[in-house]
Amino acid sequence: MKCIPFLMAAVLAGCVSKPLPPDWQANAKGALDASVDDYLKGHTAASNAEFREARAETAATGRADHVAQVELVRCAAQAASLVFEDCPGYAALSPDATPAQRAYAAYLAGQWDGLDAALLPEQHRAIVAGGALEKIADPLSRLVAAGALFKAGRIAPAGVALAVDTASNQGWRRPLLTWLGVQAQRAEAAGDTAALNAIERRRKLLTTP
Repeated sequence: MKCIPFLMAAVLAGCVSKPLPPDWQANAKGALDASVDDYLKGHTAASNAEFREARAETAATGRADHVAQVELVRCAAQAASLVFEDCPGYAALSPDATPAQRAYAAYLAGQWDGLDAALLPEQHRAIVAGGALEKIADPLSRLVAAGALFKAGRIAPAGVALAVDTASNQGWRRPLLTWLGVQAQRAEAAGDTAALNAIERRRKLLTTP
């Protein structure tokens, strides 16, 4: 039977062969994406509200691994901003998390000894193996990797500078402030007053209404 090129006619004629995904998936993804974006921009209240919505949508499945994934996305955004709080939301779900989720949580926490990098997303596998941070095309993934490197004590000055540039180019105020703080500490330790003053001027721009 030939499908009629109108949506309602197609539905009535049985021409839709692939079922639509359940509402919770789209709702959770939309809320989680918005939460991460607001978090990186420094809009804490909005981010928290959107995160609660994403978690509630996912929790409706009764699947701990689904909820753990939402928590890990939040942990990754925090790692990109150098906020390491042991991800208590994920920790409570970790007994029911997948092996890949456990590996990713360890990666974010800088716990790389004995880490099975094969369980990580490809771009992060390369980082554990000593790959270059600048080869990660996605800005958020690059910042997450920089945060993991920092936590593991393996980030070079060039990596810090790349994290600063990445956050700056995206207009992500929260990680930009924290990465500039790392640069400031290193400039102060090196006695580089000119660099320190330049960094402080940038930080002032970010914090002045």
